[in-house]
Amino acid sequence: MRAAQVIPVTLLLAFAANAQVFKAGRCPTPAVQANFDASRYLGKWFEFSRLPTTFQEGQCSTAFYTLKAPGVIEVLNSELLDDGTVNSIVGTAKVKDPAEPAKLEVSFYEDTPPGPYWVLSTDYDGHSLVYGCTDYGLFHMELSWILSRERTLPKETVEELHAILSSIGVSVDKMLSTVQEEGYCHAMGQ
Repeated sequence: MRAAQVIPVTLLLAFAANAQVFKAGRCPTPAVQANFDASRYLGKWFEFSRLPTTFQEGQCSTAFYTLKAPGVIEVLNSELLDDGTVNSIVGTAKVKDPAEPAKLEVSFYEDTPPGPYWVLSTDYDGHSLVYGCTDYGLFHMELSWILSRERTLPKETVEELHAILSSIGVSVDKMLSTVQEEGYCHAMGQ
């Protein structure tokens, strides 16, 4: 194998070992939430499930969104680590194109490019389905979260959200359930 082939394969294997979801080809372009209203999206969301990521390790994960400035949402993500400590990070979400307000870009570090945060479906009061995808030449990396205003979601809602993800080629069997048991999460400070 030539060096030009070894480097991309080595990088792909390194990412795969870290549990990121990489697939061949370019990112899909799914439909997003029509008439997205960011003001109704603000507040606390519980993570119900997610595709594996290298930057999330804990349970009892939550996201809290507040309006920071017109067109800018502050993002506070928190999770409970295995050692009982709470890991939190603050970032910002901005709408890239006002014609598509459900397509946000989220940034947590000044020296890294923002990542896509596309709201595919939300009813604002119960669930949200978020998808992000980044192209890397011949491959793409997918991220997805199912969020809920409560610690649980009805089975029918989860099935509907899985159907949306499946329709764009996301392997919903790779989704990880997030522990949101109230007693456990409260005892640990979440």
